[in-house]
Amino acid sequence: MSEQKEIFLEKEIESSFVARKRLFIGLITTTSILVCLILVFLWLIPFVGLQNIHPAASWILGLAVTLSILFTAWAALALVLNILLKRQVLFSGKIRGLSIRIFLPLMTIFGRLLGIPKQKIRSSFIKVNNELVLSENKKYPPGKVLMLMPHCLQKSTCSRRLTYNVNNCKRCHECAIAGLLELSEEFGVHLAIATGGTIARRIVVNLRPKIILAVACERDLSSGIQDTYPIPVYGVLNDRPMGPCLDTQVALDHVRRALELFVQNQTVDKKVSAAETATSN
Repeated sequence: MSEQKEIFLEKEIESSFVARKRLFIGLITTTSILVCLILVFLWLIPFVGLQNIHPAASWILGLAVTLSILFTAWAALALVLNILLKRQVLFSGKIRGLSIRIFLPLMTIFGRLLGIPKQKIRSSFIKVNNELVLSENKKYPPGKVLMLMPHCLQKSTCSRRLTYNVNNCKRCHECAIAGLLELSEEFGVHLAIATGGTIARRIVVNLRPKIILAVACERDLSSGIQDTYPIPVYGVLNDRPMGPCLDTQVALDHVRRALELFVQNQTVDKKVSAAETATSN
């Protein structure tokens, strides 16, 4: 694929998210400041009373609060720098988990208070999560990559049952499944269709992938990213011309681009390995 085509695709994938990164950055910064203020408040209230228990008690609590504030500030700063620089900084290897488990629920609550739609917050979160996954700069063997698709990609009038065996597809190309099957065969990765969170979790447990390329709406993607942590999930939003959960679509070139980003090219690796062996001999 030419460099211009790659740049075009990356811009197209990025523009498919309705929310901008600055929404996530603004919310996470404000949320971390609020958490710090709450911690300070928790320290101030017992400060007077603690002195009656022990002269050093209030200072011990103050030290604990200070450390908590520094940790929260570091986590937020490292995450923002990670997003802006598109690489891990300040020992931020665990930041993705922190944002998934702590910051997203707090940001959702805070965003709701400000009247920001959930969908917009989730979209921003998925976008940032994708960049954090990309910043890890890892590629995976094809057998460890799972393409996880929602059942609503299948044409609603199709009588084939694909949930337990996607190869039951007759490849009529009236929906995206045939194209996804061709991509999975071309790259040698797993392809599965889930009708809900329970089946998706069971697929993940059975296949034990190292990375998941998931297609879904904002709600399912954000909950799936949380459910499958620490397995990295790269999300691609589906198109919903008929509304939610009915005859949805996905841009196959976006999925292909994601596969190119994360799947090891074993042909190239074998050639490199053979060349290294020949050189050593």
